[in-house]
Amino acid sequence: MLTFYSDDHRLHHGRCELIDGELKPCFEMPSRADHVLQRVKERNLGEVRGPNDFGMAPIERIHGADYLTFLEGAWARWAAAGNPNGDLLPFTWPARTLRHKLPDSLHGQLGYYSFDGGAPITAGTWQAVYSSAQVALSAQREIAAGARSAFALCRPPGHHAAADLMGGYCYLNNAAIAAQACLDQGALRVAILDVDYHHGNGTQSIFYARNDVLVTSIHGDPSFEFPFFLGYADEVGEGAGRGFNLNLPLAAGSAWDAWGAALDSACQRIAAYAPDVVLVSLGVDTFKDDPISQFKLDSPDYLRMGQRIAALGKPTLFVMEGGYAVAEIGINAVNVLEGFQGA
Repeated sequence: MLTFYSDDHRLHHGRCELIDGELKPCFEMPSRADHVLQRVKERNLGEVRGPNDFGMAPIERIHGADYLTFLEGAWARWAAAGNPNGDLLPFTWPARTLRHKLPDSLHGQLGYYSFDGGAPITAGTWQAVYSSAQVALSAQREIAAGARSAFALCRPPGHHAAADLMGGYCYLNNAAIAAQACLDQGALRVAILDVDYHHGNGTQSIFYARNDVLVTSIHGDPSFEFPFFLGYADEVGEGAGRGFNLNLPLAAGSAWDAWGAALDSACQRIAAYAPDVVLVSLGVDTFKDDPISQFKLDSPDYLRMGQRIAALGKPTLFVMEGGYAVAEIGINAVNVLEGFQGA
């Protein structure tokens, strides 16, 4: 399996995030991707390549121009205001009783374009997220050229990012960008299977009213788990997209029995949809020792996950998302890929 990866991910290293009422060191750190890359090489998964540069056009197919302009230029504005040493984090959001009007202020725009305090902007954030999207697009191009599978080792991750909204460590939605590229290059139907512990609210919102992308997600029930305000089972799509969104929220403490049954349900829906391509938002924060998650999957379970996905018999693009038990993230992510290949 060909892996795409860029060292540019190290340019984004947030110092802190707002969690549990405190500014704490970010769980989303460069060593996450480093551990996965090391495991890919140790297991001889296949060739590792740097990404091609497809420019802004495929990113603009998903994300709004105003949002992209803000994201690309935010750090320069912050530094010009005399604040070059601290991360840029929001502190005000347009909540229900406030106007959803884009202000001129940098801090106002930061709150307007974000939904939490977990996506710091640093001096290297834009280049890192741009390159992460190019990693996904390069792996997608490999699938379009006829490969059975490819792995986009993206960092920062993407599935919480909506068309004009960042949060949850995510800025550009790598999986959505790759899915749209599949469609633009001739695919008629694309399925996204999100196996990250946290619901991919950004991916859902991007495709919620469309029937050319089926979005399925297995995740911690948002009644108790981030992102709290999306990911419920009754969210099935709207308009032309009604019936093309499947959420499978699970209780805290869920292990393979419950999780594997949910995976079977998602795969049955995907098989019935008969997509041309399957994209897997590959989060391994479902692991039993993940520090910010509450599922109980063990490392051998990820082999079974890959085997079940392979049984769909579709060209499959794996896009790296979450996973914060850093010591095991490489083992678990590569187990999925090896399970897929072995099947």
